[in-house]
Amino acid sequence: MSDIFVRFWGVRGSIPTPGPRTRRYGGNTSCVEVRVDDTLLIFDAGTGLRELGVQLQRGPPKPLTLHLFLSHPHWDHIQGFPFFGPAYAQGTTLYVYGPSDDDKNYQLLSGQMSNAYFPVRFSDLGANIVSRSFSGPRVKLDGVTVTAFGQRHPGGSVGFRVDHEGRSVVFATDSELDLLLLDPRVVERDKGALRRLPAELVTAVQGADLLIADAQYTDDEYVQRVGWGHPRATTAVDLAVQAGARRLALTHHDPMHGDRDVEQLVLECRERAEVTHGAELEVFAAREGVTLKL
Repeated sequence: MSDIFVRFWGVRGSIPTPGPRTRRYGGNTSCVEVRVDDTLLIFDAGTGLRELGVQLQRGPPKPLTLHLFLSHPHWDHIQGFPFFGPAYAQGTTLYVYGPSDDDKNYQLLSGQMSNAYFPVRFSDLGANIVSRSFSGPRVKLDGVTVTAFGQRHPGGSVGFRVDHEGRSVVFATDSELDLLLLDPRVVERDKGALRRLPAELVTAVQGADLLIADAQYTDDEYVQRVGWGHPRATTAVDLAVQAGARRLALTHHDPMHGDRDVEQLVLECRERAEVTHGAELEVFAAREGVTLKL
């Protein structure tokens, strides 16, 4: 049986935030590596992608086959691509996945490298970069199945579930869960009530060994940011509880949240899981450089 390894390269939302306040959890924007044996999947191409590229190119040159899945092409999820070293190497084959018969992600990756934005043209990259569509909701790669599902976000976004030999990891960032609640009036009357989400979304996450979920806002912050495309972190907890996920990694940390803010949010989410809902759910904050083995 092959293990699934998950490594966080970028966990910040909206804009990179380097500096002393974000030293522990990191300031690079969204990028997660999922590896099963020699199959390497990359989710999002934020600024964390640059460091992943540096890691991949250490040692003697070698051919690489990489699979890139973008939740959506907002800038903080693609801005690392022009600095991704393997894209410049002739021995690299990079597949960029999108919906069936839709190469929008491919076109926007190349579009941000026009002369108006960047000095190196997309056509100058040495890698073989291939636009590849999903056949239906899922794609199979060397025994690994990746399933896509829709999310609520301005302009749209996609979540991904990776399954291999009975284990699974879900990457679900930029998803405004609170706009999908089935009983918002009940939630407003009872702060401890389980925030029930649509069955299709719960099914997409069902039984995940690891759910990597957007958790940008506190409950108080969200009131001022309804419609911005991100949920209350505590609503991500409720999704994990309903779906029976084993571990929840809070990600897409708000650019205004320093390390202490993130840690306080984790405590609030743990209390909601353990005390409010009585769930056996491990809750932690995604942190750059951390590798998890499933």
